[in-house]
Amino acid sequence: MGTVEAICISRERGTAKKPVAEAELVADRGIAGDAHAGQGHRQVSLLAAESIDRMKEKLPQLAQGAFAENIITRGLNLNEFVVGDRLRIGKRVVLEITQIGKECHEVCAIRTVTGDCIMPREGVFTRVLHGGRVRPGDPIMKWAADPESVV
Repeated sequence: MGTVEAICISRERGTAKKPVAEAELVADRGIAGDAHAGQGHRQVSLLAAESIDRMKEKLPQLAQGAFAENIITRGLNLNEFVVGDRLRIGKRVVLEITQIGKECHEVCAIRTVTGDCIMPREGVFTRVLHGGRVRPGDPIMKWAADPESVV
């Protein structure tokens, strides 16, 4: 089990995501108020804080949300998950992993500065099966139960 370290959103596509105190995850949509919310299989992105920490060794000023990640986790090995696995945040929110990694933007600012970008390898994309409020500090874990049982 791990914890949610940060939740980041952006109001417009193409802008940096910024940390927020809490967020409402909406079933089959994503994070309310985030520019990337919508139907599809990449509603919410996750990235491990441990991965970000490694990048901060090269780029100490790296801010939360710099990789366009929505949820930063700590203490949960996202590399162990596969497409179809489910995560539960708190008591209600259930996410299903739909994609591991993604193609990096052609002009990736992080890759330009550090020579590397972790999102293509270590980013995890999910869809929201069961929504609810999420805050930093909430527990996050692998979830095997039927999402309808979380109420």
